[in-house]
Amino acid sequence: MISRTISVLGSTGSVGTSTLDLMAAAEQNGSGQFQVEVLTGGSNVGLLAEQCRRWKPKLAVIANEAKRAELVDAISGTGIEVGAGDAAIVEAASRPVDWVMASIVGAAGLRSAWAAAGTGNTLALANKESLVCCGPALLERVRTAGGRIIPVDSEHSAIFQVFPLDAPERVSKLVLTASGGPFRQTPIENMRAITPEQAVAHPNWSMGAKISVDSASMANKGLELIEAAYLFDMPQSKIDVVVHPESIIHSLVEYVDGSTLAQMGPPDMKTPIANALSWPDRMPWPAPKLDLAALGQLTFGRPDVARFPALALARDALEAGGISPIVFNAANEVAAFAFLDRRLAFLNIAAVIAETLEKATRDGLAMGTGSAAEAALAVDREARLIARGVVSALDMAA
Repeated sequence: MISRTISVLGSTGSVGTSTLDLMAAAEQNGSGQFQVEVLTGGSNVGLLAEQCRRWKPKLAVIANEAKRAELVDAISGTGIEVGAGDAAIVEAASRPVDWVMASIVGAAGLRSAWAAAGTGNTLALANKESLVCCGPALLERVRTAGGRIIPVDSEHSAIFQVFPLDAPERVSKLVLTASGGPFRQTPIENMRAITPEQAVAHPNWSMGAKISVDSASMANKGLELIEAAYLFDMPQSKIDVVVHPESIIHSLVEYVDGSTLAQMGPPDMKTPIANALSWPDRMPWPAPKLDLAALGQLTFGRPDVARFPALALARDALEAGGISPIVFNAANEVAAFAFLDRRLAFLNIAAVIAETLEKATRDGLAMGTGSAAEAALAVDREARLIARGVVSALDMAA
């Protein structure tokens, strides 16, 4: 029986809703019992209110302050405390519980993940930006508080499940797998006319628009490479990326004796969420099962850096260190949304990242002050301004 007090930051997003679905399944089959402290959502009052009625948290927070009154009305009579705005989310993340799901998307989730990291809770981390922007400081904050980070990304969860945390010297290499997205075989000359609709049509995973674009450009794999380096204390030279279109092997760990361990399973985000929710135990849920005979074969290839230059840019940013990973993330986010808004060609996403990194270095952009999270967010804001200028220049030149 898994028993947890839980907060879900970003409960109305895909990871948050999947987390609550798994909790409900565990309670139904008798393998789990949960008391919810906090649920937070962005703007979807209807879904957040429905979740509140089901889970009866002590506190519900809506990020959109204009929706506070609507949420109060929607859960009237429940006795649930209501908060609104970024500061309220940070306060909610600071509450002591056993386990926190940090799944607020983008740099907006950094402050709440930083707050949760200081409580000594187990932090299930689905927010990439927290690690990319201040990974070493975040990990140290968790260690100092006596907590633990469990990664929720499928690739990092896969490594976590087969990585010898007590003897990292046994590992010689990490291998991240990538589906290659929808354009891994598209001739480069045809990629100039790629539309947002084509980019978000991922062949294996059901994801949001922005992360689907990141997968299509392989910027997502670059971000994951940076995360893996921080999470498992590995230099980028010991982290490989292999294209694996079937998305069955989610990542691999190579040991010094030549053994390679892999975590496998059908592509379903609920699997790494279930692992994080039940760790160090395993929880039963109606998971899709792996049928290797039905699959017939698994295929692998090296990523085409000419086709996907964002991956090489991420390696360079990790190697440079300092502000470079933060700038990479900010520039990519600005470029991805500009592409979705049809203001930027798909092949120019990497161009925006490269030019933003160059300008930030040339202009001497430096870390901000305050906590590591606030310092990183200051760089993030400046990098976004630079990236928007680059997007505008490319847009006018088109």
